[in-house]
Amino acid sequence: MTTRIGVLSTPDSPYLAELQHASERIESGALEIVPLRFQDLWVGLTSQKELSSSELVFGCSNNSGVNHSSLTQLRLDAIIVRSMPLGSLEQVIFRMDTLGAIQRQDVPIFNSPRCLEISIDKWLTLERFNAAHLPLPNTIVCQCRATAMEAFEVLGCDVLVKPLFGGEGRGILRLHDKDLAWRVFGTLQQMGQVIYVQEFVEHLGYDIRILIIGNQYWGIKRLARAGEWRTNLSQGNLAEPHEVTDRQLQMARAATEAVGGDIVGVDILPTRDGREVLLEVNAVPGWKGLSATLDVDIAAEVLRFVAASVESSR
Repeated sequence: MTTRIGVLSTPDSPYLAELQHASERIESGALEIVPLRFQDLWVGLTSQKELSSSELVFGCSNNSGVNHSSLTQLRLDAIIVRSMPLGSLEQVIFRMDTLGAIQRQDVPIFNSPRCLEISIDKWLTLERFNAAHLPLPNTIVCQCRATAMEAFEVLGCDVLVKPLFGGEGRGILRLHDKDLAWRVFGTLQQMGQVIYVQEFVEHLGYDIRILIIGNQYWGIKRLARAGEWRTNLSQGNLAEPHEVTDRQLQMARAATEAVGGDIVGVDILPTRDGREVLLEVNAVPGWKGLSATLDVDIAAEVLRFVAASVESSR
C-alpha cells in the first residue's frame, strides 16, 4: 500500500525536492509526495446531498481555474508542514484553522497546528518553557515605549529586540544605547507592534542546534563569525558536529514536549557564566546545514518517521 504524504511548501522549496527524492530512495512505490501550498488552499462546507456536510472540500487555485477534491479523494495519509508563508492576520488564522480541521479528519500533521501556533510565537514558546521550569533568557514583552524602556534598564541596558514572529536571525536588533532604544521602542509602538525585549546573553561564540525526529536526535554547533553574535547558518555562519550531552538532550526533549512537537529544532545557548539556556523551538526546522555537517539523510529520516507513525495508527 502506497503512503501518500502531502507536503505544504513553496513549489521551489529545496526541502520539497529533498523529500521527493528521498521517497524514491526509500522504496519504490511505497511513498508518494503530494505538493501543497498554503496560499492555494480553500475550504467548502455544504449541506447539499452531493457534498456531505461532514466532509471538507478543499483544493488549489491556479491560472487556468480551480481544481478541487475532497479530503477523501486526495487520500492523504499525513501532511508535513515545510513552510509558514507570510500573510495577513486573517490569512494566517484561516490557514491554521484549516490545518486543525484537516487534523480532525484523522489526517496526522507534522507538526500539529497547535505546535506550529506555539513555536511561531516567540513569547508563547518562552511561556511554555517557563511553565515547564526550563532555563531561558530573562525576557520582558510589552506594548508601549515606557514599559520597554523600563525593561531595557532592568535587563542591564544590553538587550535584543526581536520580532514576535520570524526566524533565521532576521529582524533582530541589539541595543545598548539608551537614546537609540528610545527611538526604536517608539517606532515599534507607533507601528502597533508587540515589543519583545530580551537580555543579551554573553555566549561562547556558538550555540547548539538539536534536531529531534521522534525518538531520534542529532546535534551540531553553529559557530558565529568573528564580530558576529548571531549564530544562524542562514547568516553565513559555519557548523561542526556536536556530541549532545545528557543534560542538553533532556532540555531538548522537555522543550519538544512543552510545545507538543514531533519534528523540531531546539536551540540551546551555552553562556560564559556556565549556564545553558533555551532560545527557541523551530517547528519547521531547516536541516540542510545539519545534514551536510553530519552526512545524514535527514529527509529520509523524516519520511521514515512519518510513514511509521501512519502505519502504527492504521
